[in-house]
Amino acid sequence: MDTYKTLTDSELIKLILKNSEVFGVIVDRYNEKLSKYIKRRSHATKQDVEDILQNVFIKVYKNINDYDQNLNFSSWIYRITYNELIDWYRKDKTRASLSLDDTDIGILEKISDDTKEDDFKRFDKLKEKEYIIQALEKLKPEYREILIQKYFEDKSYEEISDILKIPIGTVATWLNRAKNDLKKILKK
Repeated sequence: MDTYKTLTDSELIKLILKNSEVFGVIVDRYNEKLSKYIKRRSHATKQDVEDILQNVFIKVYKNINDYDQNLNFSSWIYRITYNELIDWYRKDKTRASLSLDDTDIGILEKISDDTKEDDFKRFDKLKEKEYIIQALEKLKPEYREILIQKYFEDKSYEEISDILKIPIGTVATWLNRAKNDLKKILKK
């Protein structure tokens, strides 16, 4: 399996279509990334995260033949995860919430660098996590998701467009509005 780790997602998918045993490489490659994404987007327990991931990988495995290889595989698997989270919230009957870990500290600096504004840099690093969570939870859900995809998951506009199934122009508009709204919230 180690020989497969250097392959691109596209190359792996082609192999998986011929030999399903290679699917484990995809699981290894995306397990931690998707786990972090689920934890950021929810209050899910460790067991919930494992259950959601299991459902994601089952759906990916079952639908791998339907995957359009002209699309980015990463976007496709994140879209499945995003939909699985929505299903989980419906079943759990709770409101979407955020959870950040220490690796997320510095996100306001990333946003600040991207916007060429210093407004996001004024927060004490120790308190930043608390401010980010409170501020992001006050944003409209679609704006929150755009910021998470762009700055926490490092997704491109095109990938975000694929994941959320919205036009690239809408991604740009929502991202700009999200940053402006976040700045207003943090100024208060």
